[in-house]
Amino acid sequence: MNSMSLIENRKIHFDYEILETFEAGLVLLGTEVKALRGGKGSLIGAYIIVRGGEVFASGMDIPAYQEKNAPTGYDPKRLRKLLLAKSEIAKLAEIESKKGLTIVPISIYNKGSKLKVEIAVVRGKKLHNKKESQKARDVSRELRREYSDR
Repeated sequence: MNSMSLIENRKIHFDYEILETFEAGLVLLGTEVKALRGGKGSLIGAYIIVRGGEVFASGMDIPAYQEKNAPTGYDPKRLRKLLLAKSEIAKLAEIESKKGLTIVPISIYNKGSKLKVEIAVVRGKKLHNKKESQKARDVSRELRREYSDR
């Protein structure tokens, strides 16, 4: 998780076990860049696919910055190309073919003047693991509350 995130999917850490992360460039329209820098957009339900040696983000919801000035036929959930090194693309293609693993975007953030997306290889958590995560989070929250009262 990057501290300068423009948008992020906080639910990822609860629903999935993160195995590996990558940083990728993102091919966007100008109106999408402005919308993201304005904090608009959602990564909920988005996932990454590898097709023909290229990587795409599907289901990322990025609205146009100004609806009235949006290009005609603009689709906020269109496929968006991600920019990665060939070796990383090959690794992701191999991972995508494995059963039980998914590739999802975690956050979109500024890096200099560029926008980057952090993607992760994840495995879905079972219900009992989610309950354990919830319990651990509750315990740490209680401890923080105890110490802050003093």
